Amino acid sequence: MLPIPMNLIYAFIGAFIGTLIGVLPGLGPIATIAMLLPATYTLPPVGGLIMLAGIYYGSQYGGSTTAILVNIPGEVSSVVTCLDGYQMARRGRAGVALTTAALASFFAGCVGTVAGGRIRNPAF
Repeated sequence: MLPIPMNLIYAFIGAFIGTLIGVLPGLGPIATIAMLLPATYTLPPVGGLIMLAGIYYGSQYGGSTTAILVNIPGEVSSVVTCLDGYQMARRGRAGVALTTAALASFFAGCVGTVAGGRIRNPAF
């Protein structure tokens, strides 16, 4: 197994690249993973899975950026973000909307990861 700092680096790189690709309208998390899957072939198995998870979560958040700033949902899950986020951006509160989306995405990702671990392994 890889050392913990290397796993964190893989997660950060995956989330960063996923966010960059997820900002493009029309490219959701599944398309982003499909495009970046070959980038994980040379990594160890655990590192590759961690990077793919980072890519997924990063691209989910990246879709909210275009929804808030340009009122174009990148994927289906960003449609609701267009309703409130774009109105906030028009009133000069785009930073607040982007911060709220980032914190909500981080919190939901953490809760989903922990809950998924508890379902598969009750001793977790």
